[in-house]
Amino acid sequence: MKIPVYQVDAFTDTLFGGNPAAVCMLENWPEDELLQKIAAENNLAETAYIVTTENGYELRWFTPAVEIDLCGHATLAAAYIIFRFVAPNLQRVSFSTKSGILTVNREAEDRLSLDFPARKPTPAEITQAAINAMGKAPTEAWQSRDLMLVYENEADILALEPDLLAFKELTSHFAVITTAKGDEADFVSRFFAPLAGIPEDPVTGSAHCTLIPFWAERLEKNTLFARQLSPRGGTLYCQHQGERVIMSGTAVLFMQGEIYL
Repeated sequence: MKIPVYQVDAFTDTLFGGNPAAVCMLENWPEDELLQKIAAENNLAETAYIVTTENGYELRWFTPAVEIDLCGHATLAAAYIIFRFVAPNLQRVSFSTKSGILTVNREAEDRLSLDFPARKPTPAEITQAAINAMGKAPTEAWQSRDLMLVYENEADILALEPDLLAFKELTSHFAVITTAKGDEADFVSRFFAPLAGIPEDPVTGSAHCTLIPFWAERLEKNTLFARQLSPRGGTLYCQHQGERVIMSGTAVLFMQGEIYL
């Protein structure tokens, strides 16, 4: 059995930047155990699996440790592969996922535009466990799927040195988003999910489902430019549309090959 596999750097126009994702094209769905083993072997933040159906494409995402319900960068990577290798004449692709139908459109300047559900956060308590994990107290705490910690400025985000072992006390959330108003970007962020096998994610589309509605309201603007301040770094062009958010970015192909089973 051979599985076509690609590795794509997403939310960047520079190789070795952004967030790398593996994309595997499947003829049908094998056992979940096999999908998880392949993702662990790939050892990237996410492996995306695509199955072609009569109605379009089904899409699932796995970290090295678990299947997740939503992933932005691996969706962008999956769309990039569809547009480049599978259906080059398409201008729009739809994926059936655990988070509903997600669409990706081709835009100008090689950007791909993702239409995702908004996850507006609600206020949360600043706990000692969160302070211990991040090494610095935030000014505010909010929550959706993830715990979101707001800091005073971009320098605070860059200076964070989290204690990943301390995340074992934060099991009520999938991950921790840290964010602040940016110096040049509208807002900046970092994302940590060590309990899901992702110590720090380079660029996190799903986190922006929470970040975009928060900062759109805070800054009183619906079109935003965002940077994720991981060592690899990434950029996102964002729009708040009420119950939906739009995230646009570019992608670069790093590798193409086959998995042998």
